[in-house]
Amino acid sequence: MTGDHPGARGPRLRALLPDLAPWRSSRDFRLMWCAGVVTIFGSCVTAVALPVQIKELTGSALAVGAIGAVQLVPLIVFGLYGGALADAVDRRKLILYSEAALGLLSVFLLVNTLLPHPAVWPLYVVAALDSALSGLQRPALDSIVPRIVPHEQLTAAAALNAMRWQAGAVAGPALAGVLIVYAGLGWAYGLDIASFVVSLALCAGLRPSPAGHDADRPSLRSIVDGARYAWSRKELLGTYAVDLAAMFLAMPLAIFPFLADDLHARWSLGLMYAAVPFGSLVVSLTSGWSSRVHRHGRMVVYAAVVWGLAMAAAGRVGNVWLVLLFLAVAGGCDQVSGLFRVTIWNQTIPDELRGRLAGIELLSFTVGPQLGQVRSGGMAGWTSARTSVWSGGLMCAAAVGLLAAALPKLMSYDARTNEHAVRMRVGLSGGS
Repeated sequence: MTGDHPGARGPRLRALLPDLAPWRSSRDFRLMWCAGVVTIFGSCVTAVALPVQIKELTGSALAVGAIGAVQLVPLIVFGLYGGALADAVDRRKLILYSEAALGLLSVFLLVNTLLPHPAVWPLYVVAALDSALSGLQRPALDSIVPRIVPHEQLTAAAALNAMRWQAGAVAGPALAGVLIVYAGLGWAYGLDIASFVVSLALCAGLRPSPAGHDADRPSLRSIVDGARYAWSRKELLGTYAVDLAAMFLAMPLAIFPFLADDLHARWSLGLMYAAVPFGSLVVSLTSGWSSRVHRHGRMVVYAAVVWGLAMAAAGRVGNVWLVLLFLAVAGGCDQVSGLFRVTIWNQTIPDELRGRLAGIELLSFTVGPQLGQVRSGGMAGWTSARTSVWSGGLMCAAAVGLLAAALPKLMSYDARTNEHAVRMRVGLSGGS
């Protein structure tokens, strides 16, 4: 064994670790990242507490499932309007006001829970309002990133932002289960309120992010203008279409309880739900390589195809540990695809349209999973849980392949030569 091996391993390891350049170079990114960690953690606790409370009050699975129904329409409507609003107002103020309003909803949940006889209907009202406010806020959160992070660091920023969500998605529900069982629902909602107080204090330190002087007023026409721009950019259109296909055809979270039963492993249900975000987290933690990739469109397609194939394998194999392995692989591929989708969006969309395009993006990665639950559940009822999973995975791989063939600009996209990416890069360097 030669003495230079340890030194050689060091650079290789550092090349895999997340690129922290956005954290070091941007004070506003640090503030937003920390605020996001705290908020996501608290919101994930409430995301578990709310259906548990409805279950305790009604004893009805249908009543619990109705949460998704009341959230879908507000998310669509206010997601699109929030995108137009983010292009027309100060994005910092929009983030702050919506964060404060979301915190008040958690206060309302806590007050209702402390009543001698908590009511059910306020839980649905809060779920709908939470969806609407999230729709208003998310485009501003997404579209402010290219303003506070250097152009060449946007891929690294996307990986770091994904990491905070994944960490919250794993730790938040785990803590929620312990709090609800041993302390009660009130403590869960109280923790969420505390998280909003901390995040508001952090977001208050952000620099103003005003709209341009010639910004369009939020209106139906401005939303249509954003959609028309997205349609004219076939590589952008491809990212939306690939994500919709992957989520609609191969997102079987709703039938995991039935899959666990089919495998005679009901104990594995929690692990199944954790496997997908765990795979995503592993990719984020080893994402240092991603900043050196330039053919982002191909990576979106390849990762989506493997996502589908991994889901198909999870549905076919009969060993529960292999199922968990393939679900984790699928989660990793979902993160790779999402990472490069976000990079294409942030590096090529003009600042004056980022909010509206972020609103369209919000629909692509929320409506797809919602409809995917309907598809997977319906097919499972018609055939079986395992058939629903593997057939959906194969259909996903085939659909993504067809989309790649129909949208060659997505496959040929190269950040070094794409006219929109070059224009953004040159414009930023010229203004610095």
